[in-house]
Amino acid sequence: MSTIASDGPGLGHREISISRVDKGEFRATNVRGGVVEFGSGADTNFTPVELLLVAIAGCSAIDVDLITVKRAEPESFEVRASGTKVRDEAGNRLQDIVVRFGVEFPEGEAGDRARAMLPKAIAMSHDRLCTVSRTVQIGAEVTMERAPATP
Repeated sequence: MSTIASDGPGLGHREISISRVDKGEFRATNVRGGVVEFGSGADTNFTPVELLLVAIAGCSAIDVDLITVKRAEPESFEVRASGTKVRDEAGNRLQDIVVRFGVEFPEGEAGDRARAMLPKAIAMSHDRLCTVSRTVQIGAEVTMERAPATP
């Protein structure tokens, strides 16, 4: 499979960079200039584990929104993700990850169509569309290496 450069929602290579801001505090930047600060949990910034939950829930939220909004604009749209962090012979990891959608549509024919589509949209995201949850479920090789020293 060839690697296609991409900085948007399509297929292709993705890349971010992370810089240390302070002890246990970091800033991630994407190629479009977006910035997310995160840390070890010593302050209000998200931890990497919380960002994983955000990524899983956020990816599916986008999928579900894009599918259902074709039928009706939601009156409310809330998504909650949770999981349990464990440590065992496999190391630290999350298990029992659950993503719950609370979505309300207006009364009427358009809202009825959106309500009817909601379970299918959630299933489509889970089973095929959400790159983040699909990667977690299927698994992907992660390689960590030291960058060459700069002169």
